[in-house]
Amino acid sequence: MAIRIFLVEDEKSIRDALKLNLEIEGYEVVSTGEGKKVLKMFKEQHFDIVLLDIMLPEVSGLELCEQIRLIDMDVPIVFLTAKDAASDKITGLKKGADDYITKPFNLEELLLRIQILLKRSQSQTSNSIESFEFGENSANFKTYEAKGNKGDFKLTKKEAMLLKLLIERRGEVVSRQQILQSVWGYDVYPSTRTIDNFILSFRKYFEENPKVPNFFHSVRGVGYKFVMEAN
Repeated sequence: MAIRIFLVEDEKSIRDALKLNLEIEGYEVVSTGEGKKVLKMFKEQHFDIVLLDIMLPEVSGLELCEQIRLIDMDVPIVFLTAKDAASDKITGLKKGADDYITKPFNLEELLLRIQILLKRSQSQTSNSIESFEFGENSANFKTYEAKGNKGDFKLTKKEAMLLKLLIERRGEVVSRQQILQSVWGYDVYPSTRTIDNFILSFRKYFEENPKVPNFFHSVRGVGYKFVMEAN
């Protein structure tokens, strides 16, 4: 199955030339220059990577990046833009982009960066767990179905993302900053108290005694750790 690229670029000459070159490389490319159509198209189709201009008519690429991140935390996003100030690049990366390339760009460099991001994304997907059992508990990260000490229930999307992160990093201390970046994924962060409340919920769901947790441990001043055995 061909890799699908979503190309969002309002300059038709650049869009058409880039689409042609990407298709020559074997990619399947869906393109648009209309910012208002981007979210609808993204929701209706599967894409492996997004190439996104910042200066679009009607809506900013920065805003679109934030909105895409609310829908999909994992799809690689590359900004292609004439805005070349260091502050612009920092803003773009903070909004959730994986890379930032300024115009005019070298086609070979762009293709290489696309390959690197796709390889990283596919590696993360292949290593990602779909379900997990611990003690008498279980969680399915595709359906959000879970089993805890009070029976079957449904996780929220954010609960599933945080639980999956902690389990995939089991035995390691995961900092609050890492959690905010991985689960919320952009620079409008909730308070760290929100994370504390998620951990309290996990203890109620999954711990035999929430006040003496076996699985979900707080590391004072740093973050949280999921372990499979009681200390």
